[in-house]
Amino acid sequence: MKILVTGASGTIGTRLCEILLQEGKDIAGVDRVPNKWLPAVNDITVQADLLQEDQLQNIPSDVDIIVHLAANARVYELVEHPERAMENLVTTFNTLEFARKNGIKKIIFASSREAYGNIAAESYTEDMVRVENCESPYTASKIAGEALVESYMRCYDIDFVTLRFSNVYGMYDDSVRVVPLFFRLSKAGEPMTIFGKEKCLDFTYIDDTVRGICSVIEKFDDVKNDVYNIAYGSGTTIMHLAERMRELTGSTSEILATDSRRGEITKYIANVSKARKALGYEPSIPFEEGILKTVEWYESHT
Repeated sequence: MKILVTGASGTIGTRLCEILLQEGKDIAGVDRVPNKWLPAVNDITVQADLLQEDQLQNIPSDVDIIVHLAANARVYELVEHPERAMENLVTTFNTLEFARKNGIKKIIFASSREAYGNIAAESYTEDMVRVENCESPYTASKIAGEALVESYMRCYDIDFVTLRFSNVYGMYDDSVRVVPLFFRLSKAGEPMTIFGKEKCLDFTYIDDTVRGICSVIEKFDDVKNDVYNIAYGSGTTIMHLAERMRELTGSTSEILATDSRRGEITKYIANVSKARKALGYEPSIPFEEGILKTVEWYESHT
């Protein structure tokens, strides 16, 4: 089996490609920017922009399965710049068209916990997504992407698995996501601002996420044409994250709390029982262990 990973230079893409290469898998990556973390991943990554249809001809087409990770993934940035949500939809459409035109019959689509919206559930099962709970353009781009992959299965016999990720953190991330951002602010002794004092989310260490993807690749034919939550399955407040970051870095940074921002989810804890049963998915790295591993990685790599 040959695997194509879109967004191969991103956080999840880098770690996924690294693991697949270690396992001796035949893989290719595509991203619009080079991979700055790992030369081995960069060597198998084609630099191409999935927004540009004419650049798709540069991507290897002799593949059996596509793992579609490429996306603009910062929720509030897409509130401020909603055109980036349209880019998500176009890249997903172009990837599906690439598959259709080249006879590629399997795709794994990276969706998000944002698809559930703010419905105040204790935990979220895969059947709880509703269009009327769509909070942001980013959410809309992921729900629309889920609909597209479903339609290509029905119209063009391209089988899919949709995975809803939740607050993936860990190595290979120097973005403005909350974990690397709080690390930088804490190290600099600058204030960390929490948008929503009670905000509680399901943080998932990157290796648990990647194990979930690898399980789908391995068991695709048995679990296809369905949706699975990939998360840890318990909640951590952003306040606790800030406090732990301050402790782990020995910082005196002030922690500030203000109102939640427009378009953001305030509470999410995934129910992962469906993935556990179908995929054998067992998240193994709780937040306290994962945040320690993450800080140690940042200390030695940034």
